[in-house]
Amino acid sequence: MGIAARKAKEKEDLKKAILEAARELFIEQGYDRTSMRMIAQRIAYSPTTIYIYFKDKDAIFHALHTEAFQLLGGRMAPLAHVADPMERLTAMGRVYLEFAEQNPGLYDLMFIMKAPVQSLDEKQCLWEEGDSVFRVLKATVEEAMKKKLLRKSDVEVTSFLVWSTVHGMAALLVRDRCFKVIDEAKHATLIDDSLVIFTNWLKSLKP
Repeated sequence: MGIAARKAKEKEDLKKAILEAARELFIEQGYDRTSMRMIAQRIAYSPTTIYIYFKDKDAIFHALHTEAFQLLGGRMAPLAHVADPMERLTAMGRVYLEFAEQNPGLYDLMFIMKAPVQSLDEKQCLWEEGDSVFRVLKATVEEAMKKKLLRKSDVEVTSFLVWSTVHGMAALLVRDRCFKVIDEAKHATLIDDSLVIFTNWLKSLKP
């Protein structure tokens, strides 16, 4: 490996170490308590070094939230092979909710906290990570409408209704609210049962 390639690898390794330390501290301490100094101490570097790679804490957390979207996308990818768009829609909801339940801190970072989106450039209007998820959802909803499995309507509005409903369920899960009000006997099947009821309601809207 040449000198230039070695230096590039060292920079990439350090960047990964910064993100890993930030992720650990975020899960342990939360966003507000995590500081650039704490991240620097975790990897035994000075805060000045971190500023070479990221302009501020929000930029670090935006990078983490982008990684989280890639993780979610990887889990969603196999669902493209589900032929029935309504079955695919239900499966997407299940994967989404399971991801939120298993990764509450990351879900918070992706969809609830302001910090990652605040780091976007003022000229950058599009939230690319969220848009990538929304486009997949819209394509599935549109396909269901074309096959007359859903009543034909505004694809974007219907997709937003679906996303916001499932997001509401996810937010209750990650904030540990569901199991405080739902009968304990229903805990094991809460996600599946809720998605089935919601999907059946959507199906009832077909022409």
